[in-house]
Order: sequence, then structure tokens, then C-alpha cells
Amino acid sequence: MDPLISSLRTHYGWRFFKEGQRSVIEAVLSRKDALAVLPTGGGKSLCYQLPALIQGGLVVVISPLVALMEDQVRQLHSRGIEAVCLHAGLDAACLADALQSLQKDSLRLLYLAPERLNGNTFRTLLSRKANEKKIVAIAIDEAHCISAWGHDFRPDYRRLGDLRSLCPGVPLVALSATAAPKVRADIIRLLNLRNPFVHVASARRSNLHYSMKRRPKEALDEVVKSITGSRGAVLIYARTRRAVERWTKSLREVGIPALQYHAGLDSSARQHALNHFLGTPSPVLVATSAFGMGVDRADVGLVLHLDLPATPEGYLQQSGRAGRDGLPAKCVILFSPGDRVKLGWAMHAYCGRDDRASLVTPQEKERLESAQDQLRRMEAIAEGHLCREQSLLLSIGELVQPCGRCDRCKDSGSFRDWSEQALILLNALHSKNSLEIYNLIKTLPTLEVEKDETWGWLVRRLVQDGLIWESSDGAQRLSLKDSGIRFLAKPWPLNYAA
Repeated sequence: MDPLISSLRTHYGWRFFKEGQRSVIEAVLSRKDALAVLPTGGGKSLCYQLPALIQGGLVVVISPLVALMEDQVRQLHSRGIEAVCLHAGLDAACLADALQSLQKDSLRLLYLAPERLNGNTFRTLLSRKANEKKIVAIAIDEAHCISAWGHDFRPDYRRLGDLRSLCPGVPLVALSATAAPKVRADIIRLLNLRNPFVHVASARRSNLHYSMKRRPKEALDEVVKSITGSRGAVLIYARTRRAVERWTKSLREVGIPALQYHAGLDSSARQHALNHFLGTPSPVLVATSAFGMGVDRADVGLVLHLDLPATPEGYLQQSGRAGRDGLPAKCVILFSPGDRVKLGWAMHAYCGRDDRASLVTPQEKERLESAQDQLRRMEAIAEGHLCREQSLLLSIGELVQPCGRCDRCKDSGSFRDWSEQALILLNALHSKNSLEIYNLIKTLPTLEVEKDETWGWLVRRLVQDGLIWESSDGAQRLSLKDSGIRFLAKPWPLNYAA
């Protein structure tokens, strides 16, 4: 029998590899660096777990999320595989047990938060084990976090480039569910990957059904309707801890036994929520983005976002928690135009704080502008009339045909020509040269149109069509672009579906 298939069956009971897994595993076993971009549910963890078992050594896994580490260690223990994780949330007894496990040659997987590598203790430990030839590979999970252009940039990931000199000769494997070409280039450069094997799989998930709709002022009925119409587990994302707590309480008050998960809870409460989500038939969990990546529950039938996600790439990862069993699943966003404004100002305010204003580097300013651009792009997908999946995948550089499953493919809305209103708006902006969006709208007449067809909505469409320039500092300052001036001179039809 094929030795890799034999090992797969022995340790996991599976008979086949998923797309891309085998080639990445073979690269690691031949001690080559590798970059693997596999969709959520594509089996990234196997790419570094199986080499540890085949070669009988240690694989060190750098992971940014506690829930991910703890869930993978739990799964490995259930298979009789020795693994530990080290993070700041461990109590003294658990930390002592984990450190003792590091002395055993039977340990196969060591999960570390990137911050652990800041201290000399773990750097010395890794260097010693590398010199003793006991490290099979070092895996950097969620590798997009190293890139300033990624959707979840973390400064501590930048220090992971030191792993090459710390553990010379040890292969590095970087893994992510989504990584646009620019992000992939950053990963290779910043991790010092040497002639890496690169595998990039399609992020398209043919069983996911995307829908994005305006969030009503009282959204509880809409949320309950989505929950009751779904199968299996339900994962609900809210942006802030306060929102998580508020929504958990509201759902429990109407008879839905929801639990909450966010980084502000103590470790026992988070563990209880994780165990409940993994172990009960139809759990409902309300969480911040601190939860979810790498958590292995196959039958998530609904991933519901209560706010506009910050980036298309991040949303692809979070919505990818749904339908890992291959059965149809729903991915729903309830959004408001105010979501982008609030998040945009929060980004801007962080860099503009009195205690940080003088410390903001040109690189940070560039990242802020990139983040604002990503947020604007996510809003364009939510308010636009194009296929949801096609638009999301385009954001990471993947070109696909319309999916035929999302709400836009099934009903793109009614189109009409908005050139007359655009002339009024652009003339008003031209006369003032530059204005913030709210001040511009104050100068415009009241539109007698349906409730969602507002001046603000039209401004956003004209920004997306390149007629208006919008600042990327959160202030939403507007001015005409050359194409907007040409439109004033000779208008053309602007057919939008509101």
C-alpha cells in the first residue's frame, strides 16, 4: 500500500487526501519550505500533523488564536497523539504540565502563540531541539497575519522571520485559508522561505449560499428567523464584546439557549463555550472574531454576521466555517451603512490618539489606508448587484463565474438610471471643491424615493464607479475625480440596482 495513505489510515482512519494535502506533505517530508493556501475545511492541519507522526519527531506550530490551539490539541489527544499548547491563558498547573511535556521525545505537536517567541526561554528551547535534530518542521498557521496587506495583520508575526536563523535546516511551512497574491509574496519574503513549494487552491465553496441584506432597526426577529431556518450548529459574529453579550441575552430571552465567546471571558468560560459548541447537537454561539478559525465542527449550517465585516478576505475565512460537511449552508450578513463609518473612525481614532499620534509610522499610515480601502470594498460587495461569491473571490485575485446560488444571482434587484440624481450630487460637490459626506448630503434636496435609495447610497456607488474620490482616513472627505468632471460635461447612463 502507498505508505502515505497507510499512515493516513493508521492515524486518522481516512482513505484519501483532500486536494493539495499530499503535495504539501511530500514537500515537508523532503525538507522543503512550503506555502499552502487551502480553503477553510481544506485540511491545512494535516499538512503538518502527519509529517510529525511519520518521522516520529516534533512539529512546532505557531498559531494566533487560543481557541484554534486548544481545539486541535483536544482532537489530537482523542487520537492518542501527544500534543500541548502554550499561551498566556494557562494557569500555573497547566503551564507546568505543558513544560514538562516538552522534555518528552514522544511529544509530536507543540502549539505556541507568536508572542512566546519574544522571550529567550522558548527561543533557546527551539534552538536546542533543532540542533538535536528533533524538530521535523515549523508550521506558521494563519500565515497571512505576517503581511501588512493581510486582513489580520499582527506585529508579532513579523518576528517569525527569525525562525530561519534560530532553527537552520528546519523546513518552514506557511498555511492560510486565503491569501491574495500580494499577501503570498509578503509571506515568502518575510518568513525567508527558500525556494518554497507553493500550492494555492480555489477558495470557492459550492455548498455555501451567501446573502447580504440591510439590518433592520430591530433585527431580533430577522436573526431568530435565520436561526430557526438553519440546520446543525449556528455561529453568530458580532463586532464587540458588548454586542456579543447583548445579543446572547436577547436570544436567551426569546428561548434560544445561546452562549457567548469573546476574549474578555476567563479561560474556563471560553472553554465551556467551546465544548458546548463542539459537543451539543444544535448549538448557537455568539462570538467576536476571537472565535472560530480552525475550530473543527463540520455541520455548521449558518454563519451570521451582525455587522459589516472589515475585509472580504476576513469574511471568506469566517464564513468558511459553514458547511464543512459538504452539505448546503447559509452565510448571512446583516449590515448598515453606519457600520463602515463606525469601524472606519475607530481605525482612524486609534492612530490619531494623543498617546500614539507622534508614533504613527508611514508604514502604519499605509496600512490604515489599505484597511479603509478593504472596508470600502466589503461595503461595495454588500450593496452591489454582482454575484456575492464572485465579488468575494475577486478580492483575493481569483476569477470565477457567478455562483448561481447567492441572493444576487437569484435576484439582482430592479435597475434604473440614476444619472439625473448623480448630476445634482456631482454639481453640488464641484461647487464646494471638497466636502465630508455628511456636509455634502445636507446641501442636497430631499429625494422622494424608496427608503433605501438615499443620497448616501448614491455617493458610495459613485465612489465605487470612480467618479468621486474618498479619503482613506475614516473622515469620508469627498472630491471630484477627472471622470466625475467628464460626467458633468457629458453625462452617461448610470444603471444601478438599489
